[in-house]
Amino acid sequence: MIVPRINLAADSYAENLKTLSLLPNQVLVVPTPNDSRLQDALKHQNKDAYWVQPLAFDAEDPLAQIHTLLDAGADKVVLPFAAFAAGVESYSHIPQERLAVELDPANFDKVNHLQNTVSVFLLKVDGSSESLEAVKKTAQAMPKDLLPRGGVKRVIAAFSGQGPTSTPETATISELGRLGIDTLLPGEALSSDQQKGKLNLGEAFMATVVSDRPDKLFPTVVVDEQGISLGLVYSSLESVVESFRTRKGVYFSRSRGLWHKGASSGATQDLIKVHVDCDSDALQFTVHQHGAGFCHNNIRGCFGFATGLAHLNQTLQSRKISAPAGSYTQRLFNDSNLVQSKIMEEAEELCQAKTPEDVAWEAADLIYFALVKCVANGVTLRDVEQQLENRSRKITRRPGNAKRKWDVSAKEGATTATAAPAPAATPAPASVAKSDRIAMKSYKMGALSAEDQRKLLLRPIIQSNDIMARVKPIVDGVRERGDAALQELTAKFDGVQLDKTVISAPFSPESMALDEKTRLAIDQAYDNIKKFHAAQLQDKALVVETMPGVVCTRFARPIERVGLYVPGGTAVLPSTALMLGIPAAVAGCSEIVIATPPRKDGSIVPEVMYVAHKVGASKVLMAGGAQAVAAMAYGTESCPKVDKICGPGNQYVTAAKMLTQIDSSSLVSIDMPAGPSELLVIADMTSIPAYVASDLLSQAEHGTDSQVVLVAVGLTPEHLTAIEDQVHEQASRLPRVDIVRESIPKSFIIQVDSMEQAMQFSNAYAPEHLILHLEHAEKHVESVNNAGSVFVGHWSPESCGDYASGTNHTLPTYGYARMYSGVNTDTFLKHITSQQLTRDGLDAIGDTVMRLAEIEGLEAHRNAVAVRIKDIRGQ
Repeated sequence: MIVPRINLAADSYAENLKTLSLLPNQVLVVPTPNDSRLQDALKHQNKDAYWVQPLAFDAEDPLAQIHTLLDAGADKVVLPFAAFAAGVESYSHIPQERLAVELDPANFDKVNHLQNTVSVFLLKVDGSSESLEAVKKTAQAMPKDLLPRGGVKRVIAAFSGQGPTSTPETATISELGRLGIDTLLPGEALSSDQQKGKLNLGEAFMATVVSDRPDKLFPTVVVDEQGISLGLVYSSLESVVESFRTRKGVYFSRSRGLWHKGASSGATQDLIKVHVDCDSDALQFTVHQHGAGFCHNNIRGCFGFATGLAHLNQTLQSRKISAPAGSYTQRLFNDSNLVQSKIMEEAEELCQAKTPEDVAWEAADLIYFALVKCVANGVTLRDVEQQLENRSRKITRRPGNAKRKWDVSAKEGATTATAAPAPAATPAPASVAKSDRIAMKSYKMGALSAEDQRKLLLRPIIQSNDIMARVKPIVDGVRERGDAALQELTAKFDGVQLDKTVISAPFSPESMALDEKTRLAIDQAYDNIKKFHAAQLQDKALVVETMPGVVCTRFARPIERVGLYVPGGTAVLPSTALMLGIPAAVAGCSEIVIATPPRKDGSIVPEVMYVAHKVGASKVLMAGGAQAVAAMAYGTESCPKVDKICGPGNQYVTAAKMLTQIDSSSLVSIDMPAGPSELLVIADMTSIPAYVASDLLSQAEHGTDSQVVLVAVGLTPEHLTAIEDQVHEQASRLPRVDIVRESIPKSFIIQVDSMEQAMQFSNAYAPEHLILHLEHAEKHVESVNNAGSVFVGHWSPESCGDYASGTNHTLPTYGYARMYSGVNTDTFLKHITSQQLTRDGLDAIGDTVMRLAEIEGLEAHRNAVAVRIKDIRGQ
């Protein structure tokens, strides 16, 4: 069997699609999954089984794009081996028959690793005979087991179109076929005509088809678009080649030789698709039949008249063209209101039917009137079947609840059951009645569709466009008017009228006066955090001699001026000042500015002032929110401009950080985007309910937009209930219970059966904080790929990392842990590279540099080396 690969970015893709549409499968290569040409091809496919091969995926969420392609109608998605490098577990929810992999010769030994994940192995033939032999050897060694849902795994030799064996001859295709190997080749290498330099499409297709008959003919079953048999004929190699050329039904007749069906009677056939049976010794032609039918007896098929829906469809089609006088069907075609009324009437009667006989009767009535509407609007029965087939290809399942208008149970006062309630797409109401139980939503992984699971990964929605629109005038005001704007905004948002906006070091002792217990606590936290962050500092430069006489160096230098944002809001946060100030001081930043909102009396909390003193801050900016970020990004009369801004904050602070970062006039960078606090706990039966609940609440109390998640691994109903009871009981006793009442309903429990499922979900969620309440928890840390910070075991509450263990608590949220690290010493460093070449080193590398510069057309680059090489070589 041959499979063509069609590049949708090529100018000739539309012509290739049409020419090769007769084949059972085609691989469509696209730059990205969102390519409009692909969407159009999938939208208009008819009995096609397209395998889609994107050259690049969205790095943030490739699985979501794979789901979208499969839902859109792709029969399979072809992935590179690199997509499975992190493990096959991420693909376990996708049916095996919907995935294919393309392997380079270097990865042929990985086929066993993917045996239970993909159904098709495309083994690259790189242009050498050795790689073709490697394909044969790999295919012969593979197990010949069936797929879980039926069918067999396929091995395909993927020819690239480059190299000595770039396009195989039909003899090679035939040889591979005898070994059970299909052939993939560039679509442009095939032609339905006899073109020089191209393989004939019909001959290439028939290269793997065998005949055990003395006359070498091939039994051919002819079917219509619905798969209904029209008759049995025979084909020869010549007739198949002619069928591919003309796209008509052409067969072999003992009396006529080459037989163009319907050439004399007018009952011609448009060829739609050609298939080979599982033994490769018989053909199936799918055709659109014209005229009275296929049979010489002037009926549609040789096995008798059509029956059932096919017969009804034919009758309605003929009635539309020519109806007998007084025909009821003709009346329906002329009265759309009558059709609508009858459909509604019959649907109601079907709903009311009770006995099997009545259900069948009423269903027949409804189908009749539905088909009348279809035919009246030019819709064939095949069009309807195509819609059903498209839906069967979807892997994302919807709840499928009735619309409110038709929800019978709702009208009767009952609760409609749903297979898996989707998580809320919008934040919970602003307030919750205090008498309500404080409870998280709960889901079972096994009951969730892939789409429902994806929705659970989403955080409560933040309307970023609205926030940006509110933040921009604030940022612009501070940039243009400096301290005056800062004072006005502080009075507006914090209710404080300030005489000055900045406190400069040295700070007065009274501004940082603390009780002994608080001071000792801050000092111990300071020592632990400093010890851990100092250990991250690399004292020596990296020096590598890449080749004799060429030495490359990488060394770190501190970012000179940094701004640290310490939120105020609903809590006093000296810990954040420690987490930001200590690594900045360890890195050696020459100027540290701390921004934090003032209290109502215009002062800064002494705990933050004390930390500012300990980390060597030069100034404390008495401002919060977007205005503080703008002041540090652009500078004001009293606040120095900084080079980098770090620190957490609400959505307005985050928006201001991102807004100033993309403004080239500010020349400022940021640590990371940040969102509301979040935490994910993975707990098994060894977990202690009170500990689990306390950890969940430790983040839920941060703010109404916080989210916490419990991944319950094989917990019994009793154990899970104990945790839920503890959440309610402990939350009810908290001073910040009103905040928890709003954040907990936005949080959820997800019940899974295994640690593999738990880790898969956690890595997809990418939490800010991850707590492992597990037996032998330390063994599972190696499975963590995405998280801001991990807390291992029952005795490692997240609170310790927040305050004093030594790790940093300024961490990526909102899923950004997939690509961002938390704040660390390197956050406040920049790395510079240098290189030094000797005379001999330049002589050795000079030709390479000059050639590459010449290729890129940068003559001055080439010349800078050439003038030196001339002196070295005395030319």
